[in-house]
Amino acid sequence: MGAAFFYHLTRGPLEQALPMLLERSLANGWRVVVRGTDPARLDWLDQKLWLGPEERFLPHGVAGGPHDALQPVLLTCAAQAPNDPACLMAVDGADVRPDEVQRLERVCILFDGHDPEAVQAARGQWKTLTEAGCAAQYWSEESGRWEKKAETAG
Repeated sequence: MGAAFFYHLTRGPLEQALPMLLERSLANGWRVVVRGTDPARLDWLDQKLWLGPEERFLPHGVAGGPHDALQPVLLTCAAQAPNDPACLMAVDGADVRPDEVQRLERVCILFDGHDPEAVQAARGQWKTLTEAGCAAQYWSEESGRWEKKAETAG
């Protein structure tokens, strides 16, 4: 049974936090699906991941290609994840279901702390997932480094 980790982004943007979390997930041997809500935004994230330092290259692809099932990291707007991930990273308010949290090793929900709608959506997700019995942790970077601020065993 996995857990949902909520990442409240206040110091750095998504394009900084996401590669760090992807590196850690891949180091654990996990395949990852990054679920968004807007194909254009995922294309933008794809470009950001390609432009990272060569020594920290993150192998990835955008869903819809012939090798989706082989991708270590797959960016998609769909609920389906053909790359059989152990980890789901939801960005931009993408939906996460309680059964996904319970089935996967980890679910990461990244949200922009400067966007009141994103904060409200994350609060709603926390409530939905914890009320469904999912374990959850809330992480904040407000102090300048990531700190766990809340946790529920589910």
